[in-house]
Amino acid sequence: MTAAYVALEGGHVIEGRGRASGTARGELVFTTAYSGYEESLTDPSYEEQVLTFSYPLIGNYGVREERFESDRIHPRAVLARELTEDVSEWLESEGVPALDHLDTREVVTDIRDGGAMKCGIAVGEDVTPEDALEELEACKGMSEHTEIGEQVSVDDAVVHGEDNDGETVALVDCGAKGSIVSSLLERDATVHVLPHDSTVAEVEAIDPDILFISNGPGDPANFEQAIALVEAFVEDTPVAGICLGQQVVARALGGSTAKMDFGHRGVNQPVLDLESGRVVMTTQNHGYTVAEPGEHLEVSQINVNDDTPEGLDGIEYDILTRQYHPEANPGPEDTFDFFDDVLAMGERPPQAVPADD
Repeated sequence: MTAAYVALEGGHVIEGRGRASGTARGELVFTTAYSGYEESLTDPSYEEQVLTFSYPLIGNYGVREERFESDRIHPRAVLARELTEDVSEWLESEGVPALDHLDTREVVTDIRDGGAMKCGIAVGEDVTPEDALEELEACKGMSEHTEIGEQVSVDDAVVHGEDNDGETVALVDCGAKGSIVSSLLERDATVHVLPHDSTVAEVEAIDPDILFISNGPGDPANFEQAIALVEAFVEDTPVAGICLGQQVVARALGGSTAKMDFGHRGVNQPVLDLESGRVVMTTQNHGYTVAEPGEHLEVSQINVNDDTPEGLDGIEYDILTRQYHPEANPGPEDTFDFFDDVLAMGERPPQAVPADD
């Protein structure tokens, strides 16, 4: 059996069975999703993290490329109770270390009790616990990556749906899932996928009906140019955002964000709409949240479990954001209408800004 070790902050080392060789370091997080492992593994929001699957069997319906959310696996390493051969071979082919035959219940409990933590991974024929501990020490010495957007964003602008007759959307790619683009294309939008550091002039050249900030990994404070774009366009152009996009919009309008203890990652997060009283089940993957929305935004939806903001609406501007993933993939289809509401903002004149008294 191939040796495999996970070293956690505090010095605890867990032994498992190696399924894909290599060493890795990163932030250890978990997802409660019981399906959608292909979508999760290719979600750019997991960049620089080590992903633990709490569901015991991962890979029981194979690996199909049409389910991928991007062109590669993003977690630095993968932990599971049991991985099938299909998934193990996929991880090995992309150089992503993986191990199973460990008690993922214990790992999840450690994260819930102590918060998301740094870890070191070592998998291979001759590795030792000390190899994993060395990776952990190297991880502790790393500052949070402020240029993470470069790892997950497109290098150059890409246009989808040029022949469509609907709204023109400037999608700022901070790590966008492919299903966000698909959801907009299905509604006849033309989607310009732009690098995360696009300039105001580059967006102005598109003359979009809607500025849309995507999901993505890490701290929203690191996406300074996306924040600047919201500041520049919010008075004249409707603005939408998903996940990290909601946090970016809040920061651009005077709000604040905060790191959560262990975040929301799964496909069964309950969200309450404050106006209708309706509760929907949602797909989520984030470690930061909006702490204060600021004076230009109001909270329209909250998480039933911890009351964190799940939806923000503009008070005097056309703004619509969601902390969860309305496109699901994987997950429930309760919130697909978000995209209809976003595109509807582009069909009406922008809200007038009230004049000062």
